[in-house]
Amino acid sequence: MAALHRTIEVPRTAHLQQLGTLSPETKHLWIVLHGYGQLARYFIRHFEALIDEQTVVIAPEGLSRFYLEGFSGRVGATWMTKEERLHEITDYVTYLNLVREMALREAPEAELHVLGFSQGAATVCRWLSQAQWPISQLVLWAGVFPEDMELASGSHPLKETDLTYVYGLQDHFVAEDKVQNQLKRVREAGLHPDIITFEGKHELNQEVLLALKNRRKE
Repeated sequence: MAALHRTIEVPRTAHLQQLGTLSPETKHLWIVLHGYGQLARYFIRHFEALIDEQTVVIAPEGLSRFYLEGFSGRVGATWMTKEERLHEITDYVTYLNLVREMALREAPEAELHVLGFSQGAATVCRWLSQAQWPISQLVLWAGVFPEDMELASGSHPLKETDLTYVYGLQDHFVAEDKVQNQLKRVREAGLHPDIITFEGKHELNQEVLLALKNRRKE
């Protein structure tokens, strides 16, 4: 007899890190998503220089954790794998929607800025593809829109968003031909990203982060 595959939704605890204090005076909310194998408490340290009286950064952590090497030692998190991928996408979209709603209850006047690094870039793209609310700024860092994600020309919810691609020139995970193919695809969909490069590998860069903060609309 073949086994029957069933699913059940269960409550669970999600974790996130926050820099700054959310309040009605908060003008800029950054939600930043880590890459594969990272943890939010370490990832968020890169954003300390962005914090001021009007700016808060929240780093949600992927719902699945694993040992990075063997069966003990350092732990990392991931947003999804290929196994039951559609359910995992649904779960993290629901999770990130709840993070946004929670933050904006405390900071209702804040503009939303979103940054996804590496695997987190694909994650934010899938999350924001269903958005029915404004996103002031989207930064895809060392990552691009997923190849299986449809970009409907002229109707994409990110059409009015300040979109930026960032990557290090020595990042061996980012192939230049893939970037150019991606740019062609998104431009055909009516999206017009800016491109920022820096001398570096698969990593965040403080100077670029500060430049992204300073270019925001006041």
